[in-house]
Amino acid sequence: MDMKKRIHLELRNRTPSDVKELVLDNCRSNEGKIEGLTDEFEELEFLSTINVGLTSVSNLPKLNKLKKLELSDNRISGGLEVLAEKCPNLTHLNLSGNKIKDLSTIEPLKKLETLKSLDLFNCEVTNLNDYRDNVFKLLPQLTYLDGYDKDDKEAPDSDAEAYVEGLDDDDDSDEVDEEDDEDEDEDAPPRKEEDDDDEEGEEEDEEDLSGEEEEEELDGKDSDEDNEGEWGGISLLSPNAHGHSIVCSFNVGTDFKITRLLKPN
Repeated sequence: MDMKKRIHLELRNRTPSDVKELVLDNCRSNEGKIEGLTDEFEELEFLSTINVGLTSVSNLPKLNKLKKLELSDNRISGGLEVLAEKCPNLTHLNLSGNKIKDLSTIEPLKKLETLKSLDLFNCEVTNLNDYRDNVFKLLPQLTYLDGYDKDDKEAPDSDAEAYVEGLDDDDDSDEVDEEDDEDEDEDAPPRKEEDDDDEEGEEEDEEDLSGEEEEEELDGKDSDEDNEGEWGGISLLSPNAHGHSIVCSFNVGTDFKITRLLKPN
């Protein structure tokens, strides 16, 4: 696929000014030059053109906000002075696997005052004596060369990868929110079932209470029936017209009866 068509596909119905990251790896350049990229990509911050057959970056448009540029595994041998003009705010530049043979080729990078990291892996220039010391002297603004600082301390992470991950954070957040919404929708029916279970449980409790009340009523009736045959111990002695005394007993239901007559002595 040629570079122009690849750019069109990468837009994904966006306008060039909406694009902050553009990856064109492994497509075909036009006669070793960048094609289809214009200054309309004014918000572009990350551009990757790995293994596209570039021999020159002269066709690079003005990209004031570009910070990270991947040019590894191409055939670039010079013409880097254009980078200071077209990408003045560049902080990370990867030229690994290109045909850079001497320090004079990278000398124009001195004008990139914000350049922090430079990679020249698999370039012939890395075989020069005191290569690292000389590059740090030539480009004093550098912090990392081939992933290490002046004291051979490794960079904390891959800056390009970290940048891309940062761009994806918003998309990941949106996806998580959508998944949460879907989970809530899926959980809704089970909650309904739980409510039904609660209602059934309440009905069972009411039935239990009703059963208990009925049992209590039955117990009460049994108790009353038992008491009907029992008489209290309250007795009264009352003389009648013939001089006899009457013994009366009262039951718990307020009924009374004459239990016996006592004749006078």
